[in-house]
Amino acid sequence: MTLTSTPDRPRTDARDKVLGRALFAADVPIPGLLHAMTVPATIAKGRVTQIDTREAIAEPGVVRVFTHEDFGDIGVTPATLGGNQPGFQPMTGTDILFRGQPVAMVVAETLEAAAEAARLVHVSYAPAPFTASMGAPGAEPQPFETTIEAGDATGALDAAEITIEAAYDHPQNHHNPMELISTTALVEEGRIVIREGTQNTAAIKFGTAGALGLDPDLVDALSPYTGGGFGQKNVLQLQSVLVTRAAIALGRPVKLVMPRAQLFHTASHRPASHHRIQLGAARDGQITGAIYESDQQNGRYDQFLGSAHNETVSRVYGIPNWTGRERLVRVDSSPPGHMRSPHEHPASYAFESAMDELAYALEIDPVALRLANDAGSDPITGKPYSSRTLNECLERGAARFGWDRRVPAPGSMRAEDGSQIGWGVAAGAYKGSMCPAIARLRIRADGVTQLAITGHEMGQGIRSAVASELMEVLAVNPDRMEIRMGDTRAAPQHLTAGSWGTGSAVPATRAVAERMHAALTELLGPLEPGDDVHARLMAVRRPYLEVSVTQLGLDQTQAHLDRMLRGAPAAIGPEYNDLVAFSWIAHFIEVRVHPTLRQIRVPRVVSVADCGRVMNHRTATSQIHGGVVWGIGAALHEVAEIDPRYGFVLNNDIADYVMPVNADIGDISVELLDQPDLALNASGVKGIGEVAMVGVSAAVANAVFHATGRRVRHLPIRVEDLM
Repeated sequence: MTLTSTPDRPRTDARDKVLGRALFAADVPIPGLLHAMTVPATIAKGRVTQIDTREAIAEPGVVRVFTHEDFGDIGVTPATLGGNQPGFQPMTGTDILFRGQPVAMVVAETLEAAAEAARLVHVSYAPAPFTASMGAPGAEPQPFETTIEAGDATGALDAAEITIEAAYDHPQNHHNPMELISTTALVEEGRIVIREGTQNTAAIKFGTAGALGLDPDLVDALSPYTGGGFGQKNVLQLQSVLVTRAAIALGRPVKLVMPRAQLFHTASHRPASHHRIQLGAARDGQITGAIYESDQQNGRYDQFLGSAHNETVSRVYGIPNWTGRERLVRVDSSPPGHMRSPHEHPASYAFESAMDELAYALEIDPVALRLANDAGSDPITGKPYSSRTLNECLERGAARFGWDRRVPAPGSMRAEDGSQIGWGVAAGAYKGSMCPAIARLRIRADGVTQLAITGHEMGQGIRSAVASELMEVLAVNPDRMEIRMGDTRAAPQHLTAGSWGTGSAVPATRAVAERMHAALTELLGPLEPGDDVHARLMAVRRPYLEVSVTQLGLDQTQAHLDRMLRGAPAAIGPEYNDLVAFSWIAHFIEVRVHPTLRQIRVPRVVSVADCGRVMNHRTATSQIHGGVVWGIGAALHEVAEIDPRYGFVLNNDIADYVMPVNADIGDISVELLDQPDLALNASGVKGIGEVAMVGVSAAVANAVFHATGRRVRHLPIRVEDLM
């Protein structure tokens, strides 16, 4: 099959968003709505000894104050059935496991009354000793686990002509999406309806039902739009079950919008991590072996593993001998979780920095070193890649950037104002994954097209992607297209994350559109290209035609579909029966370092990516812009400042948690290869959202070294690091 490049189209929901018609979970007006606010624990570890609610209950407008005495019978739903990743539900007992854990919840007629009454809840504690970070006394390292092994890495390093060894540190980061985490729950005609900005309405449906002992068939979860997820909204949130139980108990709708300061402790975050890398190579630049060890900070009870640190970086280059070992370091913190390019971003920062160090040790150009270590097949499994375009990304990026004008010696390039100029490069990859998807398509004679499908719209543009594929197969009216996503009433849902959203929903859309084309042909006769299907239905007095499909990912079976239908994750990739699949990217970054103030600026970036067939050029380009900005922020700005005395994130707002602003970002030039990967699925698509960030921070760090000659092996890189 030959697929052509899709035409440039605007976002399908752009006008609705500009006009405020795209309602997010907390925006939906509901009669009789009550407002909730949680009370966070002020100790990092210990137990609650007393909760005095008298002042709070006396506050005008307060309806009820809930404590662990009201919620003690709530169960814990495991992550495998749509529950919380750590398997923890607050306010079911008196134990405090981390600072900021909810210990009470006020429900009132107004938000103002709920917030004021929450302040008036007085909690007494019996504190216990705690450890706030993995570098502090009391941190508990788990045993090392070998997660990736191919060949004999130790022997290859012993025999290598050139070796380098270095360690890199990545700090704790926080998501801070524009839309705060919220839950709105109500009982409607005997059904529980939960609205939550989420990437996983299946977790809300099945996780809440499991925790409350309800029949999942009586629970509906809706998230038509999500104002940024990035992994923080992957699972049932700590307040989801509490708000739902309160709505059932009070017989009225209840809404809780978690304040940002509390989210720094109640929502997931990127954990701190430490990376140790050894590389061995021949003098001609062929890398012969690598040993990669990593530590990742986790809570005491946490299930969030670091097993993917090696999964991707071990496949970027053709390194025949590889050993990857990883371990968790347990501390008394809130549970970490997935954050954009969750393991791939810190791993690529470390590994691509080590590649730069090896290039200097070998006196080889950093781009040439990467090109020389291309892989003809996956070095871990020996399987072929579904597509392998990393070298093309590197070569095209180098040409666009003007890499041939780079003077190799660190500190040798200067701007007219005396600023030191540095050029850095890094490569990245992200797994090509898919999950089951169910699509239901109705074409109406009145010009309306209705598509209900598995997937969540988080601003990444998945609605626009599926609309584009639908219009590639059928001539439908683009202005009267209704696409329902993130709605368990419309179609079974699956977690949208890991860059498998588009790779799953778009092939399902093509399949349902082709089935509709066949059904229309059977009903109406042959369709000519561009035929108005609405008018053809009207001509035969047929009000509508409806079809549905269940689409499995490559190599998936009924077992994967069954997992999805009960709310469990059912994604597959990057390893398949006969191939492995990745998206690829190369970043070229220029930095300028002020000669005296040592401020670092990033005036320009060139990024070239392969995400298979590009379904919507505007949204795909936007994804790379966002990933690059985030990577710059991770390299130069973002860090959670933990107070070791209290286990508290000190900079728990977007005023003090520093992120890039417009003045920090220069020109970002993006090129998309737009080459369909038909070995992976019939639409030829792969993800772009996650790979966009992979390698950016390393390219910044490598550029800083090239500018200054100082190798900073931790993030963020600050002024004082270059003094």
